[in-house]
Formats: sequence, structure tokens, C-alpha cells
Amino acid sequence: MFTRAQLGPLALLTLLTTGAGAGVAAQGPTLSAPPIVGRWDLTVHGARGDYPSWLEVWTSGNVHLVGQFVGSGGSARPVSLVEFADGKVRFSIPPQWDKRPDNETYEATLSGDTLEGWTTDRTGKRLTFSGKRAPSLARTGTPTWGDPVKLTIRSSWREPAKGWTISDDGVLASLGKADNLVSTQSFNDFTLHVEFRLPKGSNSGIYLRGRYEAQIEDSDAAEPPLNHIGGIYGFLAPTWDARRQPGEWQTFDITLVGRVVTIEFNGKRVICDREIPGITGGAIDSDEGSPGPIMLQGDHGAIEYRNITIRPAR
Repeated sequence: MFTRAQLGPLALLTLLTTGAGAGVAAQGPTLSAPPIVGRWDLTVHGARGDYPSWLEVWTSGNVHLVGQFVGSGGSARPVSLVEFADGKVRFSIPPQWDKRPDNETYEATLSGDTLEGWTTDRTGKRLTFSGKRAPSLARTGTPTWGDPVKLTIRSSWREPAKGWTISDDGVLASLGKADNLVSTQSFNDFTLHVEFRLPKGSNSGIYLRGRYEAQIEDSDAAEPPLNHIGGIYGFLAPTWDARRQPGEWQTFDITLVGRVVTIEFNGKRVICDREIPGITGGAIDSDEGSPGPIMLQGDHGAIEYRNITIRPAR
């Protein structure tokens, strides 16, 4: 835990926003945001191998730092207080889906645009992690699309593909508890057409570049929440509920340019030119600056896919 003496610039900010300090602030220079502010792509070195995470930090008012965090699974979680002093950052969050008895705590040292730090798993074992400032992925100009690539045969997908079958007419089917299906090709910017069918109560998703999940699930929610079908899981809710009944074929037409995504769901635009802040839970990695595959979530519930066609940017 940091002492008041360690707060440095944050303590100064408090002084400038109270009493006589307020007058000084009005006349003095504008204070810059602490260097920890921004988005960070993290890699945790777990006991069973590396897994990706993500952190965003911003200022709340004049003094405090807050943010949001994505772990190995689940959705983005709010961080109510981020402590930063003398080049060290620390925050804690309650567990989400992990069955652990304590809060998750992360602490790291900032050096330039990199982080090196530690956390613990649910058994209390100490794990290290590293991080780098996430790229903006800003694009200029208007993309033009290349020839379509069809992902409808076994060789389109990496092995092993446990739990999936591919029929002669190109239908990919999983009964649930299957591997995530990962394309052999990687892509940068693209437009993607997908048709899918799921039974009542099932759940799947399409990971764009293997990092950003376009959610597929059957839900009776009255209004589209952040984990509703047609949204980007945990970040972007669909504007409209355009779903069909379970057992009917449905369509996604998705355009991803940099971080900016547009989703047409059953012919209705439900997300229009929205920025995806960072990776979603279950991402294949946190290397956002690199091309990535299409990944179909197979471990949640039964799902069928067909007519998967992607047109990469030239």
C-alpha cells in the first residue's frame, strides 16, 4: 500500500483543488496526466502458460485514477481506484468468474511504455506479467476489399479441432465443450460474413483477429446488455435487438478497420463505427498491433456455422 508521502503529484493535485490551492491552480500551468494513463496490453505468465490481459487507466476529476480491466476470461471490469506513485502502479478488483477467496491484486513498475509486475492466481501463487502500451490502430483513407476467402473446409482451420465436424456442404458444427476453432490464416482489416444457428440457451462467439468477441448467445434480456448477441462482449452493446428465434439461421456482416467495428445483424445495423477499447475475455493473445485469425468459440454451447466468407483489405 502506498503512503501519503509517496503520492507525489497526486498529493499536489489535491492541494491545488482545495482552499487557497484552487486559486493557484487557476493561475498556474495545466498539469499533465500521469504516464500510466492509457491502454495497456498485458501478458501474464501463468502456471499453465501465458495468457493475455488488458488494462485501461484514466483520470476521474482532478486527482483520482480509475480504469477497467480484462483478465483471461469474462468481461471488462471497472477498477474504482488505481494507485500510481514513483513509477509504480497498483490496483485490486473483486473476482468475477474465478472461484477465489480474495480480490485480484496487480502491481507493476512503469518504464517508458512498458510494465513489469506481479499478481497471484486463485491459490495464492505469485505470477509475473509484462505489458506494453496498446497501439491506437488508427487508419487513414478508405479501405478497399480484396478477393473473398471462404473458411468452409477443414484445411481452413487449425488442428486440433476437437468437438467440431465439417459437413460436405460446409456446415461447421459443435455440440459444445469443444475446442475453440482457429483459422489457419491471419487477417488485419476485413469484412466478414457469417451465418450461424444455435439452440435455445446456447452461447458462442466470433473472435475478430482472435481478440475481440462478437457475442452470440440466446438470452431473454428485455434490453440488449453488454453481453448480448450482436455486441462486442463486455464493451459495446448492440443498439437494437435483431435476433431471431433459436434454431433459425442468423447472419452477421462485420467490418473491422483498426479498432473501429460495424456489425449488421440479420440485416439491421446494430453497431455503427464504434471503437473497441481492447481485447475481450478469452482472446488468443494481447498483441493488438498484429494481424490475427478468426476464432469460433466452441467451449460454451452447441452452435453451427456456414457460409463464412472474409474479404481482407488490400
